[in-house]
This record gives sequence, structure tokens and C-alpha cells, in this order.
Amino acid sequence: MRWHRLLAMARKEFIQILRDTRSLAIVVTMPLILMLFYGYGVNLDYKNIPVCAFDREGSQQSQDLLHRFKASDYFQVVRVADNYPAVVEGVESGECQLAVVVPHDFSQRLASGQPAAVQAIVDATDDNGANLVMGYAEAVVAGYAQEVQTEWLGRQGRTGFQVPLNVEARTWFNEELESKDFIIPGIVALVMAVIGAFLTSLTIAREWERGTMEQLISTPVSRTEIMVGKLVPYFVIGLLDTALCTVIAVGWFGVPFRGQWTTLLLSSALFLLGVLGQGYFISVVTKSQLAASQAALVSTLLPAFLLSGFLFAIEQMPAVIQTITRVIPARYYVSILKGVFLKGTPPALLAEHLLALAIFAALVMGLATRAFHKRLV
Repeated sequence: MRWHRLLAMARKEFIQILRDTRSLAIVVTMPLILMLFYGYGVNLDYKNIPVCAFDREGSQQSQDLLHRFKASDYFQVVRVADNYPAVVEGVESGECQLAVVVPHDFSQRLASGQPAAVQAIVDATDDNGANLVMGYAEAVVAGYAQEVQTEWLGRQGRTGFQVPLNVEARTWFNEELESKDFIIPGIVALVMAVIGAFLTSLTIAREWERGTMEQLISTPVSRTEIMVGKLVPYFVIGLLDTALCTVIAVGWFGVPFRGQWTTLLLSSALFLLGVLGQGYFISVVTKSQLAASQAALVSTLLPAFLLSGFLFAIEQMPAVIQTITRVIPARYYVSILKGVFLKGTPPALLAEHLLALAIFAALVMGLATRAFHKRLV
């Protein structure tokens, strides 16, 4: 491999990128758009859940319970109903995600030491959201029930009563339980996968469509020099986009960065090599810019979005899908990003993921090199 020929190919590709305003627009705007769109648009935090309240008793105790819901950051009472049909209408219309109905004998049963049931109606069209809403509601009621029980036992002369079991939770790595800290590191992988594969998928296909492939084939440049020379500019652009996304994540969204920059750089470089080789291979096989761009988006965006652990936990997927995710490089890169950003995981504990990225990059690069032949047919 001759360096002067490789540098000439890289210089040619850089000039092509600068002349192609569409490619420049993608390089500059897509990271910003994706970071802002997903950073603000995707929010898994359940707060200010709309609640309909129906107090059938109207006592001090029942109002005290409803005030617990109003005081919680997770709930917002948007309707106070005076009949049961109004409660049903609020849930069916979507105005309320949760309805709390206090029975007419609520305070009487509490005063006598008997258990009192509070009805909670949850809109379960979103089952995951419904489970969270129920968990929050049960926590509010359990806190109130513990206080009521303590007061009742005090009236019975049992002032030394203590709860036999208590959970003291400690949240690590994402102390405020902010979904953006979980989502935004994965957006870096999404941006790099889309940009890397999409732009390189046009390189060889562009040569075929513009009729310049004949000139390229007639030169003494080897196929390895062609591939490396064409991918070097996009590799540099990919690292710059990674740095841009990282600055936005830390500086704009306030996501913590607790790991080592060298780990981020190494993992990003390995992941980039894999997606660039994937895009180059697609470009060689399709020989059409339209087909290549579509194939690149489908083969990178969907796996990186659905099967990488970016939004959906891989452990909750069926066993067959979990096996498929093992050949998705974004899975390993997303795990590294979350470890580097949130946990500060040392490189030694990420060696398995780094090795997987390196193997994928080597395989794809080898496949891309063998797929390209310096001939017209």
C-alpha cells in the first residue's frame, strides 16, 4: 500500500464532500437534530400524571389522602368529580390516566382499625406506563396507611410500635432517576451508526452513477488503497461528530461524564470502522446511491434503535431476539457509552465489548475489501 496514493484518494474524497452540499448538511445538521429531537422528544419520566379524584365521603381523612396525591411530584389532580360516571368519562376521554375513588365509609373503618379499600382506576392502554402509575399510587397510599396505623396504635396505648421491615433505597449512577441520562448516551451510537453507514454507502455508488469508475479503475491504485482512502475522511468526520454529540450531551443536557476519554475514543473508533465498512460494502454491492442509502438506513437505524438496548432492555426481549442482538455492534457500543458516561467503568471491565467491536470491524472491513473488484463487470 503506497501512502502517496492513499493520501491522494483521501484528498479526492475530502474535496468531493466539500463540494456536495447535501453531504455537508447531513454531517453538520443530523447530529444536532437527532440529539435535540431525542433529547427533548423521548422522555421516559412519569411525572405530573393526570388524576381524577372522587371523594364519596368528604371527611378530613379522605381529603388528607387526596392531598398526598396533590403534593406528590408524580401526580396532578386535574378533575374533582362528584359522581362515578364523571370519573369513568375522565378516564375514557384520556383526560385522566388515574382515577382515585375514596369509599363513603373510609374514615369510619380507619377509626375502628379495620382495613379500608381505595379504588384506583388506571388507563392501561400503555401497559408499562400503567405499571408505573400503579406503583406510584400504591406508594402514596402505603405511606398514608403507615401513618394512620401508627396513629391508631398510639390511641391504643402502643406508642413503641415500629415497622418491622423498611427499605432504604440507594440509587447509583443516575441518582436523580432522569431518563435523559439513560437515553442521551445511546443517541451518540445512533448518530454515528446512521451518519457513518449512510455517507459511506454513497462513495462507490456515486462513482458508478457519475461514470468516473472507469477512470478510477484505470489508475494503479489498489482496491485496499481505494477503500482506505475513501473511508479516512468519513472516519475523521465521524470522530468530530462524536465529539460534538458528547459536548452537547455534557454541556447542554447535563449528562455526567465519569469515565475516561481514551475509552470513549477507542470504542468510538472501533464502532466507526465497523459502520463505515458496512456502508462501503453496501455501496459496492448495490452500485446505486438510492438503493445504497435506503439499505444503509435500514441496516443501521433500526437495529441501533430497537436492538441495542438504547431504549428497550435486551434482558426483557425473547431469547431468540437476545441472540440476534449479539451480532449488532450498536449493542456493545451503547453498553460502553452508558458505562463511560454514567458509571465511569474502567476499560478492563469493558474489554469484552471492545473485543466484540474490534472483531466486527475486522470482519466487515475484510468483507468490504473482498467485495470490491477493479473491473467494470
